[in-house]
Amino acid sequence: MTDHHHRYGTSAHTAEELAGLVADQLGVVFTERDSDYRGIYHLADTPDGRIEIQPNHIPGDADEDDLYAEDHPWAQTLLLTETATANPALHARLGLIDGLAQLGHETA
Repeated sequence: MTDHHHRYGTSAHTAEELAGLVADQLGVVFTERDSDYRGIYHLADTPDGRIEIQPNHIPGDADEDDLYAEDHPWAQTLLLTETATANPALHARLGLIDGLAQLGHETA
């Protein structure tokens, strides 16, 4: 099975705001999770995979935040998708959200 990973970023929306926009756009339900490594993030399972939304600034050592996506420091919020197959329709619909930019993708 091939995994497709896409990363998006925005400085226009908080994680909570973006979760609401994506839920409206895709008809998915997000649950809030808390991670020692990533902080508070939002997770939605889809028939083809999962979508995660999180702040780019994550808890670091000595009460200083680290960047999850160091190569995109301008992005305050990240959206990560993981699907089993290529899903151009998903990415086209995400592209309709104002202020959300695709940062990259990889296939494993």
